[in-house]
Amino acid sequence: MSYVRSISVGSPQGKEWAELGRSSIDKRPVTGPVAVQPLGLGGDSVSDTRHHGGLDQAVYAYAREDLDFWEAELGRTIRDGQFGENLTTEGIDVNALEIGTRLRIGADVVLEVASVRTPCNDFKGWMGESGYDPTAWVKRFTRELRPGPYLRVIEPGEITAGDQIDIVGRPGHGITVRDMFVALNLDRKRLPELLVIDGLAEKARVKAEEFVRKTASSLPPAEPVA
Repeated sequence: MSYVRSISVGSPQGKEWAELGRSSIDKRPVTGPVAVQPLGLGGDSVSDTRHHGGLDQAVYAYAREDLDFWEAELGRTIRDGQFGENLTTEGIDVNALEIGTRLRIGADVVLEVASVRTPCNDFKGWMGESGYDPTAWVKRFTRELRPGPYLRVIEPGEITAGDQIDIVGRPGHGITVRDMFVALNLDRKRLPELLVIDGLAEKARVKAEEFVRKTASSLPPAEPVA
């Protein structure tokens, strides 16, 4: 069974290493029902609204299985919420889900896989503050292709830790969370692949369309047909 192992929220805290001098990456598990709203979870806040939050990044999920992988890599226990995730899942490979996959959580809430997490220097700073080795953390995290998805809220409601996760919709285009992450961060030649996705997240769509325009403008003019 796939389920939500824990639900975590956070509020802005002053951090010297943060780009804005504050960050909400320190998410802590909460108990009891949590409201799921179009812009995120009740009790959760976004500090850097330029790079985080919004309809396409309302909820961030990360698998306990991937946290366990990083525990082995880093040689230290990693608690739920340490990576800034709102939902720590278990029993589901969130990075293998297609973009656009719909997940029902509990009885009422439906979330849709919309985008991917891109590691930043704030993430590196947080890992260092938390006592982990932050050396080349952004590159190291990127290399492992375990980004975790951002989810948009399709049907709001309430969720509780322990709620079952069911896949209730699959788009069928084959572009996974991992594929999108590679296209956005490692192999820009794959950006056009993202344009087959209905409801593609705005930031990804802009990057893909810009790449297509630049590529087209660099091609030599077609020779006239005789």
